[in-house]
Amino acid sequence: MVKWGAVIVGFVLSLAFPAILDLFMDSWTSVIGLFLAGFVVGIMVKEGAFNGFWNATVAGAFGGIVTAILITILGTAVAGLAGMVTGAFTGIIMIIAALLFSMIFMGIGGAIGAAIAGY
Repeated sequence: MVKWGAVIVGFVLSLAFPAILDLFMDSWTSVIGLFLAGFVVGIMVKEGAFNGFWNATVAGAFGGIVTAILITILGTAVAGLAGMVTGAFTGIIMIIAALLFSMIFMGIGGAIGAAIAGY
């Protein structure tokens, strides 16, 4: 089951951690930041590795979903029906990419965090 409090916190942390780490490191900041955000979500969930993985993945994909909605709205406002279709197509591709990326990095961090916190 998705815990929306942990998902929202994870979404905010997935934006904040890479930006903070970028001040101190030159490379891999987005990957490490997403892993740490997923780890925090997993600790908040405390329901086993699979639920930590799932909640962290939803938190990571939430950013892609929000961006896809904004692109569709902006495309509709700028170019009408053609912009809406283009924005929706681009949004679907972004959601799939965000799901895969967050499953790899945030999901693994969430699974580790939930496994540590759950036992």
